[in-house]
Amino acid sequence: MTGGPDPAPVIGLMSGTSCDAIDAAAAELGFDGDTLVLTPLGMVSDRYSDELWEALAAALPPASTTLAEVCRLDTLIGRAFADVAVRADAELCGGRAGLVVSHGQTVYHWAENGRVHGTLQLGRSAWIAEATSCPVVSDLRARDVAAGGQGAPLVSIVDTLWLRGRPGVPAALNLGGIANLTVVPPDRDPVAFDTGPANVLLDAAVRHLTGGRHEFDEDGELAARGRADPALLHRLLDEPYYARPAPKTTGRELFHLPYLRAALAARGPLAPEDVLATLTRLTARTVADAVRAVGATEVVASGGGTRNPVLLGAIRAELDGVPLCTSDDLGLPSAAKEAYAFAVLGVLTVHGLAGTVPSCTGARHAAVLGSITPGRRPLTLPVPRAAAPVRLRITGAPGDGSAPPPPGPGGGGSAG
Repeated sequence: MTGGPDPAPVIGLMSGTSCDAIDAAAAELGFDGDTLVLTPLGMVSDRYSDELWEALAAALPPASTTLAEVCRLDTLIGRAFADVAVRADAELCGGRAGLVVSHGQTVYHWAENGRVHGTLQLGRSAWIAEATSCPVVSDLRARDVAAGGQGAPLVSIVDTLWLRGRPGVPAALNLGGIANLTVVPPDRDPVAFDTGPANVLLDAAVRHLTGGRHEFDEDGELAARGRADPALLHRLLDEPYYARPAPKTTGRELFHLPYLRAALAARGPLAPEDVLATLTRLTARTVADAVRAVGATEVVASGGGTRNPVLLGAIRAELDGVPLCTSDDLGLPSAAKEAYAFAVLGVLTVHGLAGTVPSCTGARHAAVLGSITPGRRPLTLPVPRAAAPVRLRITGAPGDGSAPPPPGPGGGGSAG
C-alpha cells in the first residue's frame, strides 16, 4: 500500500455536507523518515444521480425518514462510491490502486449541548471492496467520538502536519457545506473547529428562492448583484453556536432550510440577491471572527467555496489584511484537498498510527481511526510503524493536480 520505491496508489473518497458530488483523489503516499510524502495523481468527480440525490435530500435533517430508507440509501451510496473508485483506479492509477479510503456520506451528527454522542455516514464499504478488489478503510469518525471527541474536523491532523513550521500562525480553512478552521501555532497545541455555514445555507437559499430552477449561485453572480441586509445579518449572527468555545462541530442538523426560512420570516420580504449577499457576508464574517479569535496570521483556503470569487472576496475584506491564499498555491489542489486528506488518514490507519489530534477534536486521546474491509485478495497490512510522522510534504503535483468536477452546488466538503 505504501513504502518502497513504487508504492501502490491510494484513493480517497469524499462527499461533503453539500451532497453535490463524490470526489475521488488518488495519490502515492510513502514515508521518508519522519515525513509523510504525498504525490497527487489527480481527481475525478461524479454527481449523484438525480434520483439518489433527491432521496438523500428528502432523508436529511430536519426531515424524518425510515430504517428502510436508511438501508436503501446505505446501499445506493455505497454503489455510487464504488463506481467513482473504479473510475479513479482506471483513469488515475492505471489499475494499480492498493487501498481505498471512504469517508462516506454524513447523514447525521448527534450533537447536544456542545457534546457529540454519535455520527452516521452511509455508503457501505463492502460495495467498494467488491468493485475495486482493494481493502477499504471507512467509518473514520466514530472512533474519535467514542474517545470523547467531536469526530471533526478530522482533516486537522493533515493540516497540522502540512502547515507546521510555516512562519507566524498559519490556519487552514475549508469551505465546504460547513466551514472549518485548523490553526497551527508554533508554541502551543493546534486547535480546530467548525466556524459555521459556508455553502450549505447558500445552496439551500438558491434552491428555495428560485423554485428549484438553480441549485447553487455559480461564481457568486446573484450575490454580487445584491446587498447584505444588516437586520437579517444581525439576526443570523445571534446564533448561539458562534459563541461556543472550540473544539466544536456543526452541520445540517442546525443549518438547514427551515432555519433560514424562520430568519427570513422574522425579517420580512427581501430580494433573492440580497438574501444571498447576506448569507455570503455571514460566512465571511464568521470565518474572519474565528481567524481573529485564534490570532492566525495566514489563511490557506480549500474546498468548493474557493470556486466562488464573491465569497473569497468577502472573506478577504473581512480579514482586513490577514493574507488569504488557496491550497493550490502550496501544491495541494483545493478542490481535492479533503479527499487527499482522507487518503492520508487511511494510510495512517493501515500502519497502526493515530489519525487525530486531541486538541483539535476534543478527544481524551489520539486514536487509530476506522474499520478495514478486506478486498478480494487476502488482507496483508504493512508492519506497524513505531513512530508517527511529524510533517507532510507535497511533491510532484501534476499541474493543478485535479480534473475539474462537473458543475454542481457550492462545492464538496464537510465538517472535515
